[in-house]
Amino acid sequence: MSSLKERLQNDLKIAMKEKDKFKRDVVRFVMSAIKQIEVDERKELSDADIEAILVKQIKQRNDSIEQFREGGREDLVEKNERELEILRSYLPEPMSEDEVRGVLSDIIVETGAQGMKDMGRVMGEAKKRIGSRAEGKLINQIAKELLSV
Repeated sequence: MSSLKERLQNDLKIAMKEKDKFKRDVVRFVMSAIKQIEVDERKELSDADIEAILVKQIKQRNDSIEQFREGGREDLVEKNERELEILRSYLPEPMSEDEVRGVLSDIIVETGAQGMKDMGRVMGEAKKRIGSRAEGKLINQIAKELLSV
């Protein structure tokens, strides 16, 4: 079993013992998403797979926050921000913009990327090296900037 999955299960037990319903519900939601994929694909998920699920959940919460702000629903904005805090606690420390820029520069040199036509190759390698430590939007933005120079 992956260490991230074990950590989620332990945190779920702790939240239940401490009667922390909010954290319990967030962790249960993540665990059910993991279980669904494991059943559908008939395989044990790795930490990287679970991180991808967490990133997807975070992206959904960010979209929800935007929509709730536009709709004037501050109560739901606050709830989603608390959920985000919990979800982010399971991901590795995010990379700074400068760190992402450095990794992408290395990838561009190593792959011999010459311009936007090589964007797919650069992004594929970036996904492998950076993973969930930076948002795809940021990686894409910096890669475009570096490739268009």
